[in-house]
Amino acid sequence: MIIHVNFLPKPGDTGASEVIASLAGLLDQGRLDGDVLSRLRLHLDWLQYKANFREPITVRHASGARGEPTALAELAIDVRRARPERLADELARAIASVGAATREVAGRAVLEDWAPLSRSAIWRFNRLFWQRLGDWEHQSGRGFEAALPSGRSDANHPAAVADAVADFWTLLVELDKRGQLPPEIFALEIGVGSGTRAGLWLDRFKALDEARATGYYPRLRFLLADYSMPTLDRAHRAVEAHRDVVSTIATDALNPMRALSFLRYKILYVHLTNVYDNLPVDELVRRDGQLYLVETRAYLPEPAATAIASTSGVVPSEQRAAVARLLDTGPDLFGDRERGVGFWRAVWAAVCLEERLRRLEGIADVPLPPGLDANDLEELLGTAPADVRFHLSGGAVESFVNTVPLLHPRGYLQVQDIFVATMDEYRQGFRGPGKLDGSVVNWVNGALLRVVGARAGYDVHFAPFRYRPGSRTTILYTTLRE
Repeated sequence: MIIHVNFLPKPGDTGASEVIASLAGLLDQGRLDGDVLSRLRLHLDWLQYKANFREPITVRHASGARGEPTALAELAIDVRRARPERLADELARAIASVGAATREVAGRAVLEDWAPLSRSAIWRFNRLFWQRLGDWEHQSGRGFEAALPSGRSDANHPAAVADAVADFWTLLVELDKRGQLPPEIFALEIGVGSGTRAGLWLDRFKALDEARATGYYPRLRFLLADYSMPTLDRAHRAVEAHRDVVSTIATDALNPMRALSFLRYKILYVHLTNVYDNLPVDELVRRDGQLYLVETRAYLPEPAATAIASTSGVVPSEQRAAVARLLDTGPDLFGDRERGVGFWRAVWAAVCLEERLRRLEGIADVPLPPGLDANDLEELLGTAPADVRFHLSGGAVESFVNTVPLLHPRGYLQVQDIFVATMDEYRQGFRGPGKLDGSVVNWVNGALLRVVGARAGYDVHFAPFRYRPGSRTTILYTTLRE
Protein backbone atom coordinates (compact mmCIF):
# COMPACT_ATOMS: atom_id res chain seq x y z
CA MET A 1 0.00 0.00 0.00
CA ILE A 2 1.18 3.49 -0.89
CA ILE A 3 -0.09 6.24 1.41
CA HIS A 4 -0.58 9.79 0.12
CA VAL A 5 -1.13 12.49 2.74
CA ASN A 6 -2.67 15.23 0.60
CA PHE A 7 -2.81 17.98 3.21
CA LEU A 8 -0.71 19.56 5.93
CA PRO A 9 -2.15 18.48 9.30
CA LYS A 10 -2.44 21.20 11.90
CA PRO A 11 -1.02 20.67 15.39
CA GLY A 12 -3.42 18.49 17.33
CA ASP A 13 -5.16 17.02 14.27
CA THR A 14 -5.52 13.28 14.80
CA GLY A 15 -7.51 12.27 11.72
CA ALA A 16 -4.61 10.81 9.75
CA SER A 17 -3.20 8.90 12.71
CA GLU A 18 -6.66 7.46 13.49
CA VAL A 19 -6.90 6.08 9.95
CA ILE A 20 -3.45 4.48 10.17
CA ALA A 21 -4.24 3.04 13.59
CA SER A 22 -7.51 1.57 12.30
CA LEU A 23 -5.71 -0.03 9.36
CA ALA A 24 -3.10 -1.52 11.67
CA GLY A 25 -5.86 -2.92 13.86
CA LEU A 26 -7.58 -4.51 10.88
CA LEU A 27 -4.29 -6.09 9.81
CA ASP A 28 -3.74 -7.52 13.28
CA GLN A 29 -7.26 -8.97 13.19
CA GLY A 30 -6.67 -10.58 9.79
CA ARG A 31 -9.57 -8.66 8.24
CA LEU A 32 -7.64 -7.33 5.23
CA ASP A 33 -6.69 -9.12 2.01
CA GLY A 34 -2.95 -8.81 1.48
CA ASP A 35 -3.28 -9.04 -2.30
CA VAL A 36 -5.70 -6.11 -2.34
CA LEU A 37 -3.49 -4.06 -0.02
CA SER A 38 -0.46 -4.57 -2.24
CA ARG A 39 -2.11 -2.70 -5.13
CA LEU A 40 -4.05 -0.12 -3.15
CA ARG A 41 -3.19 3.55 -2.84
CA LEU A 42 -4.54 5.28 0.24
CA HIS A 43 -5.27 9.01 -0.10
CA LEU A 44 -5.80 11.00 3.07
CA ASP A 45 -7.58 14.27 2.27
CA TRP A 46 -8.96 17.17 4.25
CA LEU A 47 -11.86 18.60 2.25
CA GLN A 48 -12.23 22.28 3.08
CA TYR A 49 -15.70 22.41 1.54
CA LYS A 50 -18.22 21.19 4.09
CA ALA A 51 -20.63 20.67 1.20
CA ASN A 52 -18.96 18.54 -1.47
CA PHE A 53 -19.49 15.58 -3.78
CA ARG A 54 -17.70 12.88 -1.81
CA GLU A 55 -18.70 10.50 0.92
CA PRO A 56 -16.17 10.34 3.77
CA ILE A 57 -14.71 7.06 2.47
CA THR A 58 -14.71 6.32 -1.25
CA VAL A 59 -13.09 3.80 -3.58
CA ARG A 60 -11.78 4.69 -7.03
CA HIS A 61 -11.21 1.82 -9.43
CA ALA A 62 -9.07 2.07 -12.55
CA SER A 63 -9.67 0.69 -16.01
CA GLY A 64 -7.73 0.33 -19.21
CA ALA A 65 -8.21 2.50 -22.27
CA ARG A 66 -11.03 0.23 -23.48
CA GLY A 67 -12.71 -0.04 -20.09
CA GLU A 68 -11.22 -3.34 -18.96
CA PRO A 69 -10.54 -3.60 -15.19
CA THR A 70 -6.96 -3.03 -14.04
CA ALA A 71 -5.20 -3.68 -10.75
CA LEU A 72 -4.84 -0.04 -9.66
CA ALA A 73 -7.32 1.11 -7.03
CA GLU A 74 -7.45 4.10 -4.70
CA LEU A 75 -9.09 4.50 -1.32
CA ALA A 76 -9.82 8.16 -0.53
CA ILE A 77 -10.66 9.26 3.01
CA ASP A 78 -11.80 12.71 4.08
CA VAL A 79 -10.25 12.76 7.55
CA ARG A 80 -12.30 15.82 8.39
CA ARG A 81 -15.56 13.85 8.24
CA ALA A 82 -14.52 10.26 8.96
CA ARG A 83 -16.20 9.07 12.17
CA PRO A 84 -13.66 7.40 14.51
CA GLU A 85 -16.26 5.06 16.01
CA ARG A 86 -17.16 3.71 12.56
CA LEU A 87 -13.78 3.98 10.89
CA ALA A 88 -12.53 0.40 11.22
CA ASP A 89 -15.70 -1.24 9.92
CA GLU A 90 -16.10 1.26 7.07
CA LEU A 91 -12.46 0.82 6.05
CA ALA A 92 -12.85 -2.96 6.07
CA ARG A 93 -15.96 -2.76 3.85
CA ALA A 94 -14.32 -0.32 1.45
CA ILE A 95 -11.14 -2.36 1.07
CA ALA A 96 -13.15 -5.57 0.62
CA SER A 97 -15.06 -3.90 -2.23
CA VAL A 98 -11.79 -3.37 -4.11
CA GLY A 99 -11.43 -7.11 -4.59
CA ALA A 100 -15.14 -7.81 -5.13
CA ALA A 101 -16.41 -9.41 -8.33
CA THR A 102 -18.70 -6.44 -9.03
CA ARG A 103 -17.79 -2.79 -8.77
CA GLU A 104 -21.37 -1.61 -8.33
CA VAL A 105 -22.45 -0.41 -4.87
CA ALA A 106 -25.91 -1.63 -3.92
CA GLY A 107 -28.57 0.83 -2.83
CA ARG A 108 -27.34 3.93 -4.62
CA ALA A 109 -29.69 5.88 -6.87
CA VAL A 110 -27.47 6.43 -9.90
CA LEU A 111 -28.44 9.61 -11.77
CA GLU A 112 -26.35 9.40 -14.95
CA ASP A 113 -23.90 7.29 -16.94
CA TRP A 114 -20.13 7.47 -16.62
CA ALA A 115 -18.53 10.48 -18.33
CA PRO A 116 -15.58 12.85 -17.88
CA LEU A 117 -16.18 15.37 -15.10
CA SER A 118 -16.75 18.23 -17.56
CA ARG A 119 -19.85 16.42 -18.86
CA SER A 120 -21.29 15.59 -15.44
CA ALA A 121 -24.84 16.53 -14.52
CA ILE A 122 -23.45 18.79 -11.79
CA TRP A 123 -22.83 21.48 -14.43
CA ARG A 124 -26.48 21.36 -15.47
CA PHE A 125 -27.42 21.78 -11.82
CA ASN A 126 -25.02 24.72 -11.72
CA ARG A 127 -26.65 26.36 -14.73
CA LEU A 128 -30.13 25.76 -13.31
CA PHE A 129 -29.10 27.52 -10.10
CA TRP A 130 -28.12 30.72 -11.90
CA GLN A 131 -31.12 30.61 -14.21
CA ARG A 132 -33.62 30.04 -11.38
CA LEU A 133 -31.76 31.85 -8.62
CA GLY A 134 -34.87 33.65 -7.41
CA ASP A 135 -36.72 30.38 -6.78
CA TRP A 136 -33.77 28.97 -4.83
CA GLU A 137 -33.32 32.11 -2.73
CA HIS A 138 -37.04 32.36 -2.02
CA GLN A 139 -37.11 28.91 -0.46
CA SER A 140 -33.72 29.16 1.26
CA GLY A 141 -34.55 32.56 2.72
CA ARG A 142 -31.16 34.09 1.94
CA GLY A 143 -29.19 35.58 -0.94
CA PHE A 144 -26.52 33.48 -2.61
CA GLU A 145 -23.66 35.66 -1.35
CA ALA A 146 -24.58 34.73 2.24
CA ALA A 147 -23.25 31.22 1.49
CA LEU A 148 -19.72 32.54 0.91
CA PRO A 149 -17.16 31.78 3.66
CA SER A 150 -17.02 35.44 4.74
CA GLY A 151 -20.72 36.03 4.12
CA ARG A 152 -19.96 38.37 1.22
CA SER A 153 -17.99 38.37 -2.00
CA ASP A 154 -14.40 39.57 -2.14
CA ALA A 155 -15.45 41.20 -5.41
CA ASN A 156 -17.25 43.88 -3.41
CA HIS A 157 -14.43 44.87 -1.08
CA PRO A 158 -14.35 48.71 -1.28
CA ALA A 159 -10.56 48.99 -1.14
CA ALA A 160 -10.11 46.38 -3.86
CA VAL A 161 -12.62 48.15 -6.07
CA ALA A 162 -10.96 51.52 -5.42
CA ASP A 163 -7.55 50.13 -6.42
CA ALA A 164 -9.01 48.56 -9.56
CA VAL A 165 -10.52 51.91 -10.55
CA ALA A 166 -7.27 53.75 -9.82
CA ASP A 167 -5.28 51.33 -12.01
CA PHE A 168 -7.74 51.74 -14.86
CA TRP A 169 -7.86 55.53 -14.54
CA THR A 170 -4.04 55.64 -14.59
CA LEU A 171 -4.06 53.70 -17.86
CA LEU A 172 -6.57 56.13 -19.35
CA VAL A 173 -4.45 59.14 -18.35
CA GLU A 174 -1.37 57.57 -19.91
CA LEU A 175 -3.19 56.85 -23.17
CA ASP A 176 -4.71 60.32 -23.15
CA LYS A 177 -1.30 61.97 -22.83
CA ARG A 178 -0.10 60.02 -25.85
CA GLY A 179 -3.18 60.86 -27.88
CA GLN A 180 -4.14 57.17 -27.97
CA LEU A 181 -7.32 57.18 -25.87
CA PRO A 182 -10.32 56.06 -27.97
CA PRO A 183 -13.39 58.34 -28.12
CA GLU A 184 -15.41 55.59 -26.42
CA ILE A 185 -13.93 53.84 -23.38
CA PHE A 186 -15.17 50.25 -23.20
CA ALA A 187 -15.09 48.22 -19.98
CA LEU A 188 -16.64 44.79 -19.55
CA GLU A 189 -17.73 42.78 -16.52
CA ILE A 190 -18.46 39.09 -17.17
CA GLY A 191 -20.43 37.26 -14.49
CA VAL A 192 -22.14 40.16 -12.78
CA GLY A 193 -23.52 38.52 -9.63
CA SER A 194 -25.77 40.92 -7.75
CA GLY A 195 -24.34 43.95 -9.57
CA THR A 196 -22.88 45.29 -6.33
CA ARG A 197 -19.31 45.36 -7.58
CA ALA A 198 -20.27 47.08 -10.82
CA GLY A 199 -22.16 49.71 -8.85
CA LEU A 200 -19.23 50.33 -6.51
CA TRP A 201 -16.80 50.48 -9.44
CA LEU A 202 -18.93 52.97 -11.36
CA ASP A 203 -19.50 55.15 -8.29
CA ARG A 204 -15.77 55.28 -7.65
CA PHE A 205 -14.85 55.89 -11.28
CA LYS A 206 -17.33 58.73 -11.61
CA ALA A 207 -16.14 60.35 -8.37
CA LEU A 208 -12.49 60.10 -9.38
CA ASP A 209 -13.20 61.44 -12.84
CA GLU A 210 -15.10 64.41 -11.42
CA ALA A 211 -12.41 65.12 -8.81
CA ARG A 212 -9.67 65.10 -11.46
CA ALA A 213 -11.82 66.80 -14.13
CA THR A 214 -10.66 64.33 -16.77
CA GLY A 215 -14.01 63.93 -18.53
CA TYR A 216 -13.70 60.16 -18.94
CA TYR A 217 -16.96 59.10 -17.31
CA PRO A 218 -19.29 60.44 -20.06
CA ARG A 219 -17.18 58.52 -22.60
CA LEU A 220 -17.41 55.28 -20.64
CA ARG A 221 -19.31 52.34 -22.14
CA PHE A 222 -19.66 49.81 -19.33
CA LEU A 223 -21.02 46.41 -20.36
CA LEU A 224 -22.60 43.93 -17.96
CA ALA A 225 -22.43 40.42 -19.43
CA ASP A 226 -23.95 37.19 -18.11
CA TYR A 227 -25.81 34.19 -19.53
CA SER A 228 -28.53 34.43 -16.87
CA MET A 229 -31.18 37.00 -17.74
CA PRO A 230 -32.57 37.14 -14.16
CA THR A 231 -29.04 37.89 -12.94
CA LEU A 232 -28.59 40.60 -15.57
CA ASP A 233 -31.91 42.17 -14.61
CA ARG A 234 -30.90 42.22 -10.95
CA ALA A 235 -27.48 43.69 -11.73
CA HIS A 236 -28.97 46.35 -13.99
CA ARG A 237 -31.18 47.55 -11.16
CA ALA A 238 -28.10 47.83 -8.95
CA VAL A 239 -26.44 50.27 -11.39
CA GLU A 240 -29.54 52.32 -12.18
CA ALA A 241 -27.72 55.53 -11.21
CA HIS A 242 -25.34 54.93 -14.13
CA ARG A 243 -27.90 53.88 -16.72
CA ASP A 244 -26.57 56.36 -19.30
CA VAL A 245 -23.21 54.58 -19.51
CA VAL A 246 -24.26 50.97 -18.82
CA SER A 247 -25.55 48.30 -21.19
CA THR A 248 -26.40 44.65 -20.55
CA ILE A 249 -25.78 41.82 -22.94
CA ALA A 250 -26.53 38.10 -22.69
CA THR A 251 -23.15 36.42 -22.97
CA ASP A 252 -21.81 32.93 -22.38
CA ALA A 253 -18.63 33.25 -20.32
CA LEU A 254 -17.14 30.37 -22.31
CA ASN A 255 -17.22 32.41 -25.50
CA PRO A 256 -17.66 36.17 -25.04
CA MET A 257 -16.51 36.69 -28.63
CA ARG A 258 -19.74 35.19 -29.93
CA ALA A 259 -21.83 38.06 -28.59
CA LEU A 260 -19.16 40.77 -28.53
CA SER A 261 -17.17 40.27 -31.72
CA PHE A 262 -18.07 43.83 -32.79
CA LEU A 263 -15.80 44.99 -29.95
CA ARG A 264 -12.70 43.03 -30.99
CA TYR A 265 -9.55 44.96 -29.97
CA LYS A 266 -11.65 47.75 -28.38
CA ILE A 267 -12.15 46.85 -24.71
CA LEU A 268 -9.66 48.40 -22.32
CA TYR A 269 -10.70 46.52 -19.19
CA VAL A 270 -12.32 43.12 -18.68
CA HIS A 271 -13.12 41.91 -15.18
CA LEU A 272 -14.42 38.60 -13.85
CA THR A 273 -14.91 37.46 -10.25
CA ASN A 274 -15.53 33.82 -9.34
CA VAL A 275 -16.50 32.90 -12.88
CA TYR A 276 -13.64 30.59 -13.84
CA ASP A 277 -14.22 28.49 -10.70
CA ASN A 278 -17.80 27.97 -11.86
CA LEU A 279 -16.99 26.62 -15.34
CA PRO A 280 -16.74 22.97 -16.45
CA VAL A 281 -13.45 21.23 -15.75
CA ASP A 282 -11.84 17.83 -16.23
CA GLU A 283 -9.27 16.16 -14.02
CA LEU A 284 -6.19 14.17 -14.97
CA VAL A 285 -4.17 11.82 -12.77
CA ARG A 286 -0.60 10.66 -13.29
CA ARG A 287 0.39 7.49 -11.47
CA ASP A 288 3.75 5.77 -12.07
CA GLY A 289 4.20 7.74 -15.27
CA GLN A 290 0.79 6.74 -16.66
CA LEU A 291 -1.96 9.27 -17.39
CA TYR A 292 -5.57 8.64 -16.38
CA LEU A 293 -8.73 10.63 -17.04
CA VAL A 294 -11.11 10.96 -14.10
CA GLU A 295 -14.59 9.81 -15.08
CA THR A 296 -17.57 10.42 -12.82
CA ARG A 297 -21.23 9.67 -12.40
CA ALA A 298 -23.64 11.37 -10.04
CA TYR A 299 -25.56 9.34 -7.49
CA LEU A 300 -27.55 9.64 -4.30
CA PRO A 301 -26.34 7.52 -1.37
CA GLU A 302 -28.98 5.05 -0.20
CA PRO A 303 -29.95 6.94 3.01
CA ALA A 304 -30.38 10.18 1.07
CA ALA A 305 -32.37 8.51 -1.72
CA THR A 306 -34.70 7.02 0.88
CA ALA A 307 -35.11 10.36 2.68
CA ILE A 308 -35.85 12.19 -0.58
CA ALA A 309 -38.46 9.56 -1.45
CA SER A 310 -40.25 10.20 1.83
CA THR A 311 -40.31 13.99 1.42
CA SER A 312 -40.89 14.30 -2.32
CA GLY A 313 -42.83 11.15 -3.13
CA VAL A 314 -40.27 10.15 -5.77
CA VAL A 315 -39.07 6.61 -5.02
CA PRO A 316 -35.37 5.81 -5.60
CA SER A 317 -36.04 3.85 -8.79
CA GLU A 318 -37.69 6.95 -10.32
CA GLN A 319 -35.23 9.57 -9.07
CA ARG A 320 -32.95 9.45 -12.11
CA ALA A 321 -35.85 10.23 -14.44
CA ALA A 322 -37.16 12.95 -12.10
CA VAL A 323 -33.74 14.62 -11.95
CA ALA A 324 -33.51 14.54 -15.75
CA ARG A 325 -36.89 16.31 -15.95
CA LEU A 326 -35.77 18.84 -13.35
CA LEU A 327 -32.66 19.70 -15.35
CA ASP A 328 -34.63 19.88 -18.59
CA THR A 329 -37.66 21.87 -17.44
CA GLY A 330 -36.79 23.43 -14.09
CA PRO A 331 -38.49 23.17 -10.70
CA ASP A 332 -42.03 23.18 -12.12
CA LEU A 333 -41.66 19.48 -12.98
CA PHE A 334 -44.36 18.40 -10.51
CA GLY A 335 -46.76 21.21 -11.36
CA ASP A 336 -45.99 22.59 -7.90
CA ARG A 337 -43.00 24.92 -7.83
CA GLU A 338 -42.46 24.81 -4.08
CA ARG A 339 -42.36 21.02 -4.14
CA GLY A 340 -40.07 21.10 -7.16
CA VAL A 341 -37.62 23.51 -5.54
CA GLY A 342 -37.63 21.39 -2.40
CA PHE A 343 -36.80 18.30 -4.46
CA TRP A 344 -34.06 20.20 -6.32
CA ARG A 345 -32.48 21.46 -3.09
CA ALA A 346 -32.63 18.05 -1.42
CA VAL A 347 -31.05 16.28 -4.39
CA TRP A 348 -28.30 18.88 -4.67
CA ALA A 349 -27.49 18.68 -0.96
CA ALA A 350 -27.10 14.90 -1.18
CA VAL A 351 -25.66 14.27 -4.64
CA CYS A 352 -22.21 12.66 -4.75
CA LEU A 353 -19.84 11.81 -7.56
CA GLU A 354 -18.52 8.30 -7.97
CA GLU A 355 -15.10 8.37 -9.62
CA ARG A 356 -13.05 5.98 -11.70
CA LEU A 357 -9.73 6.37 -13.48
CA ARG A 358 -9.58 5.53 -17.19
CA ARG A 359 -6.09 4.96 -18.53
CA LEU A 360 -5.03 7.06 -21.50
CA GLU A 361 -2.57 5.78 -24.08
CA GLY A 362 -0.82 9.14 -24.09
CA ILE A 363 -1.27 12.90 -24.29
CA ALA A 364 -2.88 12.50 -27.71
CA ASP A 365 -5.86 10.82 -25.99
CA VAL A 366 -6.47 13.66 -23.52
CA PRO A 367 -9.75 15.51 -24.30
CA LEU A 368 -8.16 18.92 -24.75
CA PRO A 369 -10.42 21.98 -24.56
CA PRO A 370 -10.44 24.64 -27.29
CA GLY A 371 -7.38 26.85 -26.90
CA LEU A 372 -5.13 24.12 -25.50
CA ASP A 373 -2.86 21.81 -27.48
CA ALA A 374 -0.76 18.78 -26.63
CA ASN A 375 2.44 20.82 -26.43
CA ASP A 376 0.88 23.04 -23.74
CA LEU A 377 -0.06 19.99 -21.68
CA GLU A 378 3.34 18.40 -22.15
CA GLU A 379 5.02 21.60 -20.94
CA LEU A 380 2.73 21.67 -17.92
CA LEU A 381 3.41 18.04 -17.00
CA GLY A 382 7.11 18.77 -17.17
CA THR A 383 6.71 21.08 -14.16
CA ALA A 384 4.40 18.76 -12.21
CA PRO A 385 5.18 16.26 -9.43
CA ALA A 386 5.68 12.68 -10.60
CA ASP A 387 2.41 11.52 -9.02
CA VAL A 388 -0.24 14.21 -9.29
CA ARG A 389 -3.95 14.82 -9.73
CA PHE A 390 -4.77 18.15 -11.32
CA HIS A 391 -7.42 20.19 -13.07
CA LEU A 392 -7.64 20.47 -16.80
CA SER A 393 -9.53 23.75 -16.48
CA GLY A 394 -11.13 23.59 -19.89
CA GLY A 395 -13.89 26.09 -19.19
CA ALA A 396 -11.42 28.68 -17.90
CA VAL A 397 -9.07 28.12 -20.84
CA GLU A 398 -11.91 28.41 -23.34
CA SER A 399 -13.16 31.60 -21.69
CA PHE A 400 -9.66 33.08 -21.59
CA VAL A 401 -8.83 32.47 -25.25
CA ASN A 402 -12.25 33.80 -26.30
CA THR A 403 -11.87 36.94 -24.18
CA VAL A 404 -8.37 38.27 -24.84
CA PRO A 405 -9.10 39.00 -28.54
CA LEU A 406 -11.57 41.62 -27.29
CA LEU A 407 -8.79 43.56 -25.58
CA HIS A 408 -7.47 46.84 -26.92
CA PRO A 409 -3.68 46.59 -27.50
CA ARG A 410 -3.22 48.37 -24.16
CA GLY A 411 -6.17 46.69 -22.46
CA TYR A 412 -5.98 44.04 -19.77
CA LEU A 413 -7.92 41.18 -18.26
CA GLN A 414 -8.38 40.98 -14.49
CA VAL A 415 -9.81 37.88 -12.81
CA GLN A 416 -10.45 37.41 -9.09
CA ASP A 417 -10.74 33.73 -8.30
CA ILE A 418 -9.18 30.76 -6.49
CA PHE A 419 -6.14 29.73 -8.51
CA VAL A 420 -3.52 27.03 -8.23
CA ALA A 421 -0.57 29.09 -9.40
CA THR A 422 1.97 26.25 -9.74
CA MET A 423 1.60 22.53 -10.37
CA ASP A 424 3.46 21.77 -7.16
CA GLU A 425 0.57 23.30 -5.18
CA TYR A 426 -1.54 20.28 -6.09
CA ARG A 427 0.46 18.39 -3.46
CA GLN A 428 -0.90 20.63 -0.74
CA GLY A 429 -4.58 19.82 -0.47
CA PHE A 430 -7.97 19.13 -1.99
CA ARG A 431 -8.85 21.59 -4.76
CA GLY A 432 -12.48 20.79 -5.41
CA PRO A 433 -15.04 20.47 -6.68
CA GLY A 434 -17.25 21.60 -3.85
CA LYS A 435 -20.75 22.99 -3.47
CA LEU A 436 -21.47 26.64 -2.74
CA ASP A 437 -25.17 27.06 -2.11
CA GLY A 438 -26.68 25.65 -5.33
CA SER A 439 -23.60 26.10 -7.49
CA VAL A 440 -20.31 24.34 -8.17
CA VAL A 441 -17.02 25.81 -6.94
CA ASN A 442 -13.65 24.56 -8.11
CA TRP A 443 -10.07 25.74 -7.99
CA VAL A 444 -8.63 26.87 -11.32
CA ASN A 445 -5.34 25.68 -12.78
CA GLY A 446 -3.50 28.99 -13.03
CA ALA A 447 -0.31 27.27 -14.16
CA LEU A 448 -2.24 26.03 -17.19
CA LEU A 449 -3.58 29.52 -17.92
CA ARG A 450 -0.04 30.89 -17.77
CA VAL A 451 1.02 28.48 -20.53
CA VAL A 452 -2.06 29.20 -22.63
CA GLY A 453 -1.66 32.95 -22.14
CA ALA A 454 1.93 32.88 -23.36
CA ARG A 455 0.85 31.22 -26.59
CA ALA A 456 -1.90 33.84 -27.00
CA GLY A 457 0.67 36.63 -26.60
CA TYR A 458 0.03 37.55 -22.96
CA ASP A 459 1.95 37.17 -19.75
CA VAL A 460 -0.31 35.94 -16.96
CA HIS A 461 0.50 37.18 -13.45
CA PHE A 462 -0.93 36.33 -10.03
CA ALA A 463 -1.15 38.70 -7.08
CA PRO A 464 -2.53 37.95 -3.61
CA PHE A 465 -5.85 39.45 -2.60
CA ARG A 466 -4.48 41.53 0.27
CA TYR A 467 -7.73 43.18 1.29
CA ARG A 468 -9.15 40.46 3.55
CA PRO A 469 -6.95 38.44 5.92
CA GLY A 470 -7.21 34.73 5.24
CA SER A 471 -8.81 35.15 1.83
CA ARG A 472 -8.04 32.39 -0.66
CA THR A 473 -8.72 34.74 -3.56
CA THR A 474 -5.94 35.54 -6.02
CA ILE A 475 -5.98 38.25 -8.67
CA LEU A 476 -4.94 37.19 -12.17
CA TYR A 477 -4.02 39.97 -14.57
CA THR A 478 -2.55 40.02 -18.05
CA THR A 479 0.08 42.12 -19.74
CA LEU A 480 0.83 42.05 -23.44
CA ARG A 481 4.08 40.22 -24.18
CA GLU A 482 6.85 42.37 -25.57
